[in-house]
Amino acid sequence: MPARVNLETVLYTRQGCGLCDEAKEILQEHGLTVQSVDIDQEAALRNQYDLLVPVVWIAGKERFRGKVNPVLLRRLLENQP
Repeated sequence: MPARVNLETVLYTRQGCGLCDEAKEILQEHGLTVQSVDIDQEAALRNQYDLLVPVVWIAGKERFRGKVNPVLLRRLLENQP
């Protein structure tokens, strides 16, 4: 189900993170264009998200940590204006 609107989607991730790869795949399957940010490239991001990745921000709001729930993601996208 492709998203009806192009929502800014940021995935905070790190190398070798299987859950991060899964999150990106789910987001893309729902029609979102994902901007991946490696938290290990910036100390502040690493401190903020170290054990929480993947962290997903959609349309300027943090929506998921650790795992993307496809049902909740679908509901979120359906309720976008």
